[in-house]
Amino acid sequence: MDEGIPEGWTRWSDEPDRTVFVYRPDVFDSQAFPAACIPTIYLSDGPHRNRRPERRRTGFRSREWYVTLYLEPEVVLAEERYDERSEALEGSATLARRFAAGELDYRSAYQVPREAYLDRLDELTGRDA
Repeated sequence: MDEGIPEGWTRWSDEPDRTVFVYRPDVFDSQAFPAACIPTIYLSDGPHRNRRPERRRTGFRSREWYVTLYLEPEVVLAEERYDERSEALEGSATLARRFAAGELDYRSAYQVPREAYLDRLDELTGRDA
């Protein structure tokens, strides 16, 4: 397990300009829920507002690091900015812990909620709806 990253989160990929963590890939495995519904934290060297993470430009370097928690490719729950990658890694761990503990209000991120999906997140995080 990655230091500081709580149980349930998995480091999915690690590149010099981006690290990706996913939540409970054993549950959000595309059988019960679409694969795009897996909660994902992207740590990246630059902002990605209004742009899907997978469409990232290669070779781009920023002096800022962003930590973004997606519930789906178009549903952002949280985004934070850091000056150093090490700070962004710590921020990723904190955000992952808060999510796993049910401290984040993910239901408010949806205009049209996916009730079965959100109910399952409630179960996994121990959050009361």
